[in-house]
Amino acid sequence: MVYTPQTGMDMNRSKLLLLLIIAALVGIFLGFDGHKLLTLENLQSHQGAIEQWIDQNLVLAVTGYALIYVAVTALSLPGATIMTLAGGAFFGNLYGLAAVSIASTIGASLAFLVARFLMRDTLRKRYGETVVKMDRGIEKDGAFYLATLRLVPVFPFFLINLAMGLTAMKLRTYALVSWIAMLPGTFVYVNAGTQLGQIQSTGDIVSADLLLSFALLGLFPLIAKFVVGFIRRRKVYAGWQKPERFDYNLLVIGGGSGGLVSAYIAAAVKAKVALIEKHKMGGDCLNTGCVPSKALIRSARAADTLRHANRYGLESVPVKGSFNNIMNRVREVIAKVEPHDSPERYRKLGVDCIAGEASFVSPWELEVRHNDGRTERLTARSIVVATGGKPAVPPIPGLEDMEPLTSDNLWQLEELPERLLVLGGGPIGSELAHAFARLGSQVTQVEMGERLLAKEDADVSELVLKQFRADGVDVRLKHSAAEFRIEEGEKVAYCKHEGERVRIPFDQVLVAVGRAANTAGLNLERIGVETLPNGTVPVEEDMSLRYPNVFACGDVAGPYQFTHAAAHQAWYAAVNGLFGQFRRFKVDYRVMPWVTFTSPEVARVGLSETEAKEKRVAYEVTRYGLDDLDRAIAESEDHGFIKVLTPPGKDKILGAVVVGTHAGEILAEFTLAMKHGLGLNKILGTIHPYPTWNESAKYAAGEWKRSHAPEGILKLLEKLHGWRRGKKTTTPRSHYAPDQNPTGPR
Repeated sequence: MVYTPQTGMDMNRSKLLLLLIIAALVGIFLGFDGHKLLTLENLQSHQGAIEQWIDQNLVLAVTGYALIYVAVTALSLPGATIMTLAGGAFFGNLYGLAAVSIASTIGASLAFLVARFLMRDTLRKRYGETVVKMDRGIEKDGAFYLATLRLVPVFPFFLINLAMGLTAMKLRTYALVSWIAMLPGTFVYVNAGTQLGQIQSTGDIVSADLLLSFALLGLFPLIAKFVVGFIRRRKVYAGWQKPERFDYNLLVIGGGSGGLVSAYIAAAVKAKVALIEKHKMGGDCLNTGCVPSKALIRSARAADTLRHANRYGLESVPVKGSFNNIMNRVREVIAKVEPHDSPERYRKLGVDCIAGEASFVSPWELEVRHNDGRTERLTARSIVVATGGKPAVPPIPGLEDMEPLTSDNLWQLEELPERLLVLGGGPIGSELAHAFARLGSQVTQVEMGERLLAKEDADVSELVLKQFRADGVDVRLKHSAAEFRIEEGEKVAYCKHEGERVRIPFDQVLVAVGRAANTAGLNLERIGVETLPNGTVPVEEDMSLRYPNVFACGDVAGPYQFTHAAAHQAWYAAVNGLFGQFRRFKVDYRVMPWVTFTSPEVARVGLSETEAKEKRVAYEVTRYGLDDLDRAIAESEDHGFIKVLTPPGKDKILGAVVVGTHAGEILAEFTLAMKHGLGLNKILGTIHPYPTWNESAKYAAGEWKRSHAPEGILKLLEKLHGWRRGKKTTTPRSHYAPDQNPTGPR
């Protein structure tokens, strides 16, 4: 069919007409209290009359029942479960099962077609790349995936109907798979309905048939889950030959935070484990990330202190120093931490450390290319992929010619850039922009969004922006880098800003616009694993990667790109890899803290206000300003705030953010409280030493308590205390000398 504007208008009219018909049918259903009619109590109250009518009109009754069932399912109306039970109660197992299975399949197929007709084209236009990838997955595993959803529904059936309609799955495949996969569950519910129809007295409730039916109803999800798991394992491993014996219990690819923790846990429980790392142990965190950046930030803070020593009653001095010396100190810090992550240490712990690269041969086998040129194949019962990530460099014209700095190669600098352009207003870009500005560079920070630190609330971003500008950072918001050039020997960036073309000269550019997962060379396609649009690999809740024995953790798995998140995931990957046949643990992200080490620091755990609004979570905000904290005043660091989100009227912590000096340390108390279900009242009731920064957590809790003071009880207490003091009397003025008058001079 050739698409023209006219056909587009006709299509829109058809969609509008269908929506109106659906809305009218739903309105009729609700208007005539259909949702109240389709209840177990209502059916049982009319059971006798309905059964009598059915006996006289069986064919008509079954046909009418099936049509109603089709309508309920197709329109995604409430009551399908009750209708299924009613099928067993009024028609018995044979007719009930036939009517329900056919009607539910027809109704589901209609809902599938409606969703496809109304939304598929819109989805394809807006998210074309995602739709193509989704269709590819559906073509490959769609039938099995649908079957598992139908057999053990992880979300309601009506959502399955609508969601599958947005894919490229064929209607006949959808209908056939749905019919077959729903049959076992349909039988269980219909059978339960036959027993519900037999309840005439309390004695019937304990009948063997009824108890057996409801036991089957309760056990069915567990049995189905086991069957699905068994079939899934057989399907996913089809075509692979499992080794008869293994070289290791666990093979770990990558020696960063995730890989080190996985190997450590395996060695601690006496499993045979090997860790394969082609470069340096410790990964990004030790060599190019957390450790060097925090060392640099500390030097920058020292420079700022010297430059503003008058805050502390001293003479401010111009900051002079060799940037090369600063970088040497950074390298010394790395060298001092390095033994914690060294191959020597891990070998002593029982880990076989292999210098080389690994790629998949099968779900149990890796080909290892040693750095000395040797090649060997190693097998393990489980494999953990922890290859981390790398800075993403966007394809902006001319950028590569600028030899851009990233968080990877930045540490090779020997001279301080006089004019530094920083692309990106996220945590990495903001930390480094502020540090270099304090060290003396003229820093221009370009961010395409409306504010810095976009994942934080607007008031947090505003406070950071204010400090950045006070420290000389030229922050350009809503600027998008479009082109890089060298003009008359000078490096120049051209940015788009509200329709204008802005020219920014610079000496060196630092790119900090995100990270991409390291998956090249792993040969993941060999085992049928495709990366997601953001470069990460798709993991299940137990951190497994398609196969129950292959896992991923850290930056390569997402969704968080923190060292502590990688270590957290690594526990699940290692434990499930070693003991997953007996019990599997699902990763828990409910309490995930993070800190951005700008000045002021920004530390957060749980929900922000923005996220709470997006998720429609009811909340109230308690705020405490650090300008009130004695320790902050004493250190001339009295700026920033604490903000805590709680449910209305309750002290349960939904989220907390701290903006200010030592924010990361202050946040720890809120993180601990959230993890173990402690509310603000518990924090308030805890003794905090004076004067400390952590007192601020107690004072924030005190602000919550003050705002929730029981006014009625306090007024009664005021009257009680007044009554206990006795009746008010007037003392003669002559009893006081003029200079003893308690009211002061007249």
